[in-house]
Amino acid sequence: MYDKRYLLSTSCEYLVFAGKTYTRHKGNQVPEDIKVELLNDYQMAELNRLKSWLYRKRTQVRQERERIERRQAREEVEARREAEQPALFKF
Repeated sequence: MYDKRYLLSTSCEYLVFAGKTYTRHKGNQVPEDIKVELLNDYQMAELNRLKSWLYRKRTQVRQERERIERRQAREEVEARREAEQPALFKF
């Protein structure tokens, strides 16, 4: 189903970051048989692509949320204005 190289690179990336996180937060060392220190160029490119995709998605969600809030505020102001000053003529 998956290419062996993809699975190897994905598991390698996971081991790098899991090892760094484990060491940073727990203060323990990762066992030598699963310890991975560096990523190759392809893995770094894939990681950077993932990071940029995550950033774009976060930005899109934030912009959409702000757009909705502005629209709701605008509608509230219009409704308040209509309630304070009713129309002189109704057609």
